[in-house]
Amino acid sequence: MSLYVLIIFLIVYLGMILGGLPFLQLDRTGVALLGAIGLISINAISLDEAVKAIHLPTITLLFSFMVVSAQMRLGGFYDWVTHKLGQLDVGPASFLGTLIIVTAILSAIFSNDIVCLAIAPVLIDVCRKRQVAPIPYLLALACAANIGSAATLIGNPQNMLIGQSLNLSFAAYILDAIIPVTLGLLICWGLIAWQTKGKWQLSAKDSSTPAAPRLCTEDSLQFDAWQTAKGLLVATALLIAFLLGPWPTEYVALIGAGILLTSRKLHSRKMLGLVDWELLVLFMSLFVVNHAFQQTGISAQSIQFLAQQGIQLEQAAHLFFATFVLSNLVSNVPAVMLLLPVAHQETSGLLLALVSTFAGNLLIVGSIANIIVIDAAARKGIAIDWRRHARVGVPITLFTLAVTGVYLALI
Repeated sequence: MSLYVLIIFLIVYLGMILGGLPFLQLDRTGVALLGAIGLISINAISLDEAVKAIHLPTITLLFSFMVVSAQMRLGGFYDWVTHKLGQLDVGPASFLGTLIIVTAILSAIFSNDIVCLAIAPVLIDVCRKRQVAPIPYLLALACAANIGSAATLIGNPQNMLIGQSLNLSFAAYILDAIIPVTLGLLICWGLIAWQTKGKWQLSAKDSSTPAAPRLCTEDSLQFDAWQTAKGLLVATALLIAFLLGPWPTEYVALIGAGILLTSRKLHSRKMLGLVDWELLVLFMSLFVVNHAFQQTGISAQSIQFLAQQGIQLEQAAHLFFATFVLSNLVSNVPAVMLLLPVAHQETSGLLLALVSTFAGNLLIVGSIANIIVIDAAARKGIAIDWRRHARVGVPITLFTLAVTGVYLALI
């Protein structure tokens, strides 16, 4: 049976690397779900065991903040913020810096993927109105969203998983992460501003290229002050409860989501329609696959073998390198799931969160936020290929990881 579990495990993580499986219409979520179904079908894990393998606090927290983000999006908050940024009477470099700061703050609270999804199409229109080239700002949006999301344990899915699994203190994590995140944002601004070298003006190609037909009718949403205020009030209450209260974060977040779903104007169908159900299914499926694999003992044997070869994943330096490599091979969430069992040191949680998130800037496929921004640009007639992204993403990743490595060594 262990052999069959190993085969399914390897197929699932091959799918994580490739983004799917050859000749089949499956994405990462489909591959993970099929793997979980396969394990249950061959009785490698019972249905009851599969349910118990799912870490419900992480799923609950993730779902709850998806509802909070849906509230903010339907209230037109992200569109309003982006338009307000566009109206600032500042130069291109200052506009870039302001965009990076605002994006980072929003991503730390409302999740980087949602922020990029809502802001990217509006940002392109704002850049065209200001007569500045949109590509540097779009790349700044993606990189700042990734970096900023590392500031809290609710900024991205992998941080939620790390915080819930290792029972990290919400407030203590922020205090530990704020320095490398702030330095990372400065690096992001400085590098993009330096690469642009004063060539901020909108080119004739960018201004005249017609946008592709919209795939979504919600590119621009009317600002609703009440719905936005309601969402901000709940989000603020949640943050205060996380920082000061003794209550489990998943319970508090779920109550907040329930309050927002109780609305006389926004239908629950719209709210729940913006929940990323595929991501939730991916999480649950990977929990099942990883649990079955760990039960075989192969994982423990592999760690022991690596230790005999001088690679001890419990050590910070080795865990740092493994997190960086795996995050770019299989994506950050699967990488974190694989490495959590060896996160025994006091700073392991901080290391996993920072490195797995910063590593997402390396290549377009390293982060869902990157893909969202690139796709939004394509729908507006702006092409950003992997080379153009790598010119920004690779140095930002290397510099931010270098800063993180030095910081972790000093604390």
